[in-house]
Amino acid sequence: MRRHLVIGGIVQGVGFRPFVYRLATRHGLTGWVNNATDGVHIEVEGTATEIDAFIRNLRQEKPQQAEIYSLTAYEIPDRHEKLFIIAESEAPSAAVPFVSADIATCEDCRCEIRDPADRRYQYPFTNCTNCGPRYTIIRQTPYDRQSTTMDAFPMCEACRSEFDDPANRRFHAQPNACPVCGPKYYLVNRQGAALPLESGQNVFVQTRKLLQSGKIVTIKGLGGFHLACDAKNETAVATLRQRKIREDKPFAVMAGSLAAVRQFCNVSAAEQKLLAGTVRPILLLDKAEPYDLADSVAPGNPRIGVMLPYTPLHEILLADEDIWVMTSGNTSDEPIAYSNEDALERLNSIADFFLLHNRDIHRRADDSVVRLIGEQPYLLRRSRGYTPLPIRLAKPTVRLLACGGELKNTFCLTHGQQAFLSAHIGDLENLSTYQYYTDSIQFYKSLFNITPEVVAYDLHPEYLATKYAKELPLSQIGVQHHHAHIVSVMAEHGLDEPVIGVAFDGTGYGSDGAIWGGEFLIADCFDFRRVAHCSYLPLPGGTQAIKQPWRLAAWILSELFGERMETLPLRFVRSLPPEWPTVLKAAEKRINTPLTSSAGRLFDAASALLGIRGSIHYEGQAAVELELAAGNRTGRLLPFAIREGAPGQLDFLPTFAVMSELLERGDDPADLAASFHNTVAAAIVTTVRQIKKETALRKVALSGGVFQNLRLLTAVEQQLKAEQFQVYRHCRVPTNDGGLSLGQAVIASERYTRGPSRATGG
Repeated sequence: MRRHLVIGGIVQGVGFRPFVYRLATRHGLTGWVNNATDGVHIEVEGTATEIDAFIRNLRQEKPQQAEIYSLTAYEIPDRHEKLFIIAESEAPSAAVPFVSADIATCEDCRCEIRDPADRRYQYPFTNCTNCGPRYTIIRQTPYDRQSTTMDAFPMCEACRSEFDDPANRRFHAQPNACPVCGPKYYLVNRQGAALPLESGQNVFVQTRKLLQSGKIVTIKGLGGFHLACDAKNETAVATLRQRKIREDKPFAVMAGSLAAVRQFCNVSAAEQKLLAGTVRPILLLDKAEPYDLADSVAPGNPRIGVMLPYTPLHEILLADEDIWVMTSGNTSDEPIAYSNEDALERLNSIADFFLLHNRDIHRRADDSVVRLIGEQPYLLRRSRGYTPLPIRLAKPTVRLLACGGELKNTFCLTHGQQAFLSAHIGDLENLSTYQYYTDSIQFYKSLFNITPEVVAYDLHPEYLATKYAKELPLSQIGVQHHHAHIVSVMAEHGLDEPVIGVAFDGTGYGSDGAIWGGEFLIADCFDFRRVAHCSYLPLPGGTQAIKQPWRLAAWILSELFGERMETLPLRFVRSLPPEWPTVLKAAEKRINTPLTSSAGRLFDAASALLGIRGSIHYEGQAAVELELAAGNRTGRLLPFAIREGAPGQLDFLPTFAVMSELLERGDDPADLAASFHNTVAAAIVTTVRQIKKETALRKVALSGGVFQNLRLLTAVEQQLKAEQFQVYRHCRVPTNDGGLSLGQAVIASERYTRGPSRATGG
């Protein structure tokens, strides 16, 4: 008997063909396996019993990183072969392939690079079928060496022998290399001149010495460059912060071992598992006492982003006790550098030295950023280690491009039941990021063989992603921002029926032309109805009010207390800048003062009023610091109002009025920060409860950047679950605008499939 099998899923770049070879040999089968654009094809010949066992074990024993989405098999004529072989890959076809994400260094490779007797001792490009670069080096599929940036490095005889040996874990490991034949690192100064090495030392020892002496070094890694310095050296960290023009936003650090992490952070068993796993993202952890890193690493923040070494280079550079700042190699608001020339040009004024290598990075991949809720990952940035793995959808879609939003941009390509989200692009606010965005779209279309029929975009007319979409000669479907947020959660969980959607964020273009951001929707994958929202407030100065939260806080106090505002014995009032009366007069005349229902702006205003943060240096800073100030304090419940109507409105002016009175009385701002969180959570739950009475819906989806606030998220989730609601939140894409394109894609596909849009968005 002979059968032909087609395996779809993450089955290229994860050691699947060597696994199939060994499994077929174990079962005494002949035939072949190869890579094709649509996955892996297998032909096996032998007894029916052994073939059935082989197919069963394909699923049960697959490599750890492999994912089998589909397996089809059909009987074909026998060919009476003598052996089972790995055949040459098929030429690219029109099928949609799957590509593995990059995989952190496995334990076997880690042991080799630490063994002085091994031929790969301290070799920074060590890898095998279980680990190493994938997405960042691939040019096209099928995944073979000639399709990657490793094609510039022909294997030596020893590496070729491993590559051809079925018993070797490097059997068909496409990036296989060693010090004889593989890429190499070199250390240069700002002018690009190689540094002379001290006797008996290599570039890694020299780099470590430079870092220990307080220097800043640009390090070329897997998907781009890092800027590194000693995390315990206050002068070095402060210098990096000054040169990078990064006033307050925390730096991530890399520690040489879990033991080192435990010296300055609390680490649970679940956090340890994620830190030391195959993705190794930046994980946000609580600082521990004693804490001996430089204050400038994460100023005023009880949490810090931590990662462990995920490439052989990191294993070589960092001793177990080392802790280094490892922040993205870019200037503020620009994409991460990924070529040697780009790094030397753009990072010249920041770094003292450059540790470079001669293998091209074909695709950028920033470090992913994750928090844990209980034992479940909660992604804040989805990139290295996660992309380009697809999100499997509940039902097939058309071939479609969803362009995402303006901030934390990602785009999404769909076909069939697969949604391919891009790696993190960033904020589309300058030419270099926009060029990276458009180039990445072209690469994804080529890599996955997807020629879109439809393009989906945000309704905001000034977003660069929207302008890009409207220039494409495709069927165009605009999707309201907060509807996309809610459907992104639904897509993750395979939901299609109507849900109560709570979309809380900073900015999203509303169907009425106002700035939305505190929304309660009845939504499905086709349409939505706005049933409640936070009351509209003016934004004095427009976007300037986002950067200066004191503006909205001052307007709120003026609205509540009128002329008496100036006499309030509040630190906030005393610290207002001289121009505040002019700002409020302009707001009164509605000069550059758009209306917003944004929940994000409410958190900003509370932060300013409580004297926590009146002006920001990075997006969301005021709200982040409000959450940090609240900490684990109990707080109280403050008044709020829900005004009936179609839609209903949540009014938090009563909340601010009482907060002001309590501040005037001398209450602790941190207690009031906790009280504000309690109040917003209670208002959400109360509103959802009322919507349920009118609709009988019990499924609630939570999305939007405000739900990066874990105190708010967990409070809302726990209270809703206590009332028997089914609550859905993000787990595989970010709750911020990094997940927006997934929702856009699902909505646009649904509308295109069902005919001309009848969606109202009302």
